[in-house]
Amino acid sequence: METATLDLTAEFDLRRRELTGYCYRMLGSGAEAEDAVQETILRAWKAADRFEGRSSVRTWLYRIASNVCIDMGRAPQRRARPMDLGGPSTLATAQLVPLPESTFVQPIADRRVIDVDGDPAEVAVARDSIRLAFVAALQHLAPRQRAVLILCEVLKWQASEVATLLDTSVASVNSALQRARATLASLDIEALDPTLDPEHEALLGRYVDAFERYDMGALAELLRSDAVISMPPHDLWLRGADQVTGWMSGPGHGCEGSKLIRVDANGTAAFGSYRPAGDRRWEPFALQVIDVVDGEITGHHNFLYPELFADFGLPPFLTD
Repeated sequence: METATLDLTAEFDLRRRELTGYCYRMLGSGAEAEDAVQETILRAWKAADRFEGRSSVRTWLYRIASNVCIDMGRAPQRRARPMDLGGPSTLATAQLVPLPESTFVQPIADRRVIDVDGDPAEVAVARDSIRLAFVAALQHLAPRQRAVLILCEVLKWQASEVATLLDTSVASVNSALQRARATLASLDIEALDPTLDPEHEALLGRYVDAFERYDMGALAELLRSDAVISMPPHDLWLRGADQVTGWMSGPGHGCEGSKLIRVDANGTAAFGSYRPAGDRRWEPFALQVIDVVDGEITGHHNFLYPELFADFGLPPFLTD
């Protein structure tokens, strides 16, 4: 019994990150994903003496995690991005209306859900599967369709394996997969630039320089004409390079003098943004997730949740 317990503990430790990634894609929130993984492990411990070994421990854990996430995913409110909730505002009409945290897809650090030190080609594919737009699109699917698509398309399970895992037929899995693919295709998710491209890194360097100097002219040169800016927990978003820079130099002028620290979130570049707090001190303000397409910034997503900084290994404040 002791050996079995140690083996199960080792399996939990081995699978925790990939299970967190699966649950994050299912739920759209790092905190909810952690809760789901904890519940999965708790249920697995309680059922360990009934595990008969007819499937691998990995399959067994995914079965439990799927059931946990499907139950959690039945909540009436699906997580979304501000862009999914309504049309853009303008500088003339903009109002900051905070909504509950559960309204929005939340960012997550790459290292929490993928093996960032793995094979570069596999890492690139994994990063595409945690993009904010993709995770938000997944929330449009019914929970079981979502599970089928993630298991088949992202994790590359066979339809027969998924059918066994979800206690359904192969025909049902293929049908759910076809409907899920059609839904995602209708949402037309734009592919982002690879993060390892040297030109991409050069662009980010210019972005940091422009933002920290708060040079709106230099920043505008990096933005695509239809770039968007969003600011969860507010439902506000604006579209257009002039709207982005107009917001920053107008209502968002409090960010002038900020400092940025680079992190990786949702498969793309992100920054912890620290606003000046006096006495040569900067305090956490927003986690910026930056979308880049064809060498231009297309999305500037600001998550105004300073409590997230610790999850990204960011310091609680900066001093000069």
